[in-house]
Amino acid sequence: MRLFKSFIIALLLLAPLSSTAQLNTEQVMIIGRNALYFEDYVLSIQYFNRVIASRPYLYEPYFFRGLAKYYLEDYTGAEDDLTLSIERNPYVSRSYQLRGLCRASLQKYIDAESDFRMAIKYDPQNANVWQNLAVTAVRREDWGGAASVIDSMLVFSPRNVDAYMLRTQVAVKQGDSLMAHRMIDEAVRYDKYSPDVYTTRAMLYAENELYDKAEEDLDRAIDLMPGSSNSYLNRALIRYYRNNLRGAMEDYDMVLYIDPSSFYGYYNRGLLRMQVGDDNRAIEDFDKVLDIDPDNTMARFNRAMLRDNTGDLSGAISDYSRVLEDYPNFEYGYQRRAVARRKIGDNKGAQADELWLLKYQTASFNNIDVATNKDTIQVAENKVRKRSDRNVRNYNKMVVSDDESIRNYVTDYRGRVQDRNVYVGLRPIYVLSYYEQPREVSGDILFYKPVEDINKVRLFARKVLLTNDERALSEDEVKRHFEGINSYSKHIVDFPEELSYRLCRALDFYLVQDFDAAIADLNVAFTLEGEMWPVYFMRAMVRYKQLESKNASEENKNEEFGIDMGSLPNIDYRMVKNDLDYVIETLPDFAPAYYNRGNVYAKLSDFKSAVVDYTKAIEIDDKLAAAYFNRGLALIYLGDKEEGVADLSKAGELGIYAAYNVIKRFADTE
Repeated sequence: MRLFKSFIIALLLLAPLSSTAQLNTEQVMIIGRNALYFEDYVLSIQYFNRVIASRPYLYEPYFFRGLAKYYLEDYTGAEDDLTLSIERNPYVSRSYQLRGLCRASLQKYIDAESDFRMAIKYDPQNANVWQNLAVTAVRREDWGGAASVIDSMLVFSPRNVDAYMLRTQVAVKQGDSLMAHRMIDEAVRYDKYSPDVYTTRAMLYAENELYDKAEEDLDRAIDLMPGSSNSYLNRALIRYYRNNLRGAMEDYDMVLYIDPSSFYGYYNRGLLRMQVGDDNRAIEDFDKVLDIDPDNTMARFNRAMLRDNTGDLSGAISDYSRVLEDYPNFEYGYQRRAVARRKIGDNKGAQADELWLLKYQTASFNNIDVATNKDTIQVAENKVRKRSDRNVRNYNKMVVSDDESIRNYVTDYRGRVQDRNVYVGLRPIYVLSYYEQPREVSGDILFYKPVEDINKVRLFARKVLLTNDERALSEDEVKRHFEGINSYSKHIVDFPEELSYRLCRALDFYLVQDFDAAIADLNVAFTLEGEMWPVYFMRAMVRYKQLESKNASEENKNEEFGIDMGSLPNIDYRMVKNDLDYVIETLPDFAPAYYNRGNVYAKLSDFKSAVVDYTKAIEIDDKLAAAYFNRGLALIYLGDKEEGVADLSKAGELGIYAAYNVIKRFADTE
């Protein structure tokens, strides 16, 4: 029956879009939602397009297509789709909620507020909607309205940490310091393992010049999430205020280790190096700043002075001249350039700069306003400036981001566009694929001879890799894989016994999230060549991903430990395990097979067996960070907290920074 069903789906995928009369709407919706779950947004839109063409009166495909567009930041298109969804069914809270998020992103705050209130009407205790309503009031600078909404929300959600943090920030805007401290202390009381609460309280302490307490809270935030560059940036600034320049420098070093493209890290470290006389390395930092932001005048002026100090007078003059093009009334710039020009013997140029200075000083003495630019604003006493500050006289101030203190909108929907707390779940299984996420920090880069062997014999259309960090497909890639399905289908008709065509099409079906069709091809592949380990490995990975998607749709999570226990019959996961058993029997030194089977055991709640398999994977490959992470969770679940935390620490050392947050969550639990 499954083979027949998959065959029908395969035919549908190969049919032209105009052939909608026979479309299996329910199945295509499932495939589209699979793609959405695995963040293949462009691909999911194509599937929902097909459903809409066939069944334009259904509200769900418009909703999910709108959700995909929202993740792609096409807020106008998403708003239009959600309006169509609401027209077809005006009683669904989530449709109003998502349209409200789209409208808020388009700065249509009145319309967004109306949508959030409609969402509350149909789901009155949805804390996320209440918070979004409050954020909308904040965006309109209606501080009283925001406070009222949050206070109402806390009546039915008294332990909501996000609400307390937002209420803190609203109180700051209202000038109510006492309320702000009371609210953030409540947030800390209810979630002492969230780095966000300590960061927020640290900033509150800093505003009151309680820098020692601010640094203590930032120390705690960094302990909880050492992979967050923002915490180091904040602590560096606090240390700078406390005249701990060495400590601030160390923090900026960490910022740039975590985020090698950090504008703030390079700029502020450059200023510190400048202060301590480390001119050459300061120049290197400002070079990086100008690579990131070539029009940054203040970085250019700092580099000009450093070049001047180190004897690169022509470079300094070039930078001074560029700065003065942007700020033609910046007298200190003329003064510095005049001195540099005279050093290289450009007396004419130096005299021109000195003449300008003389005229400027004479006009100033006679109270004549010669300035036409904003660069004449008086320098504030503050030791920092916002990045958007264009007052060139603030060139020597530490730079901070513009005000982003108000918390963002929140949503229940899963997706890369959301800044969410770390979810304590198993790391994904390893799969054969053509694609993986690019890495800024080194992670599991797996090279195993069996994979290299199948690449040498060109079993697939192109080189496959082993990854547990897949990326979404681009529109061109989606198109290419659909074309591949068409092409392989024609070859299979002509050469039905050719294994390679079946495997290539199965992988294409997997990549476009049609799991049933992929499994159908793999089942046929068994009849062609039953002893090939890739067939077993691929069928296991496709079935596992299919079960993962189904489990997610049922939203049956174990909240205490954050491990997805699954809600499907054990037999489904046991089928995955059986395929992995064969792979392990055939390739006893193939670490990813043990790791994947460990995940299956965890889904079956057999954590002892999971630990055995993760351990075997680590024995084969002691750099397999994900195996340490998952074994750590399994050990904690079995009550062995000490060994579990040690494994999580090792996972963090190998690049999975989320492990440190998990350690803190479990460290003090009984």
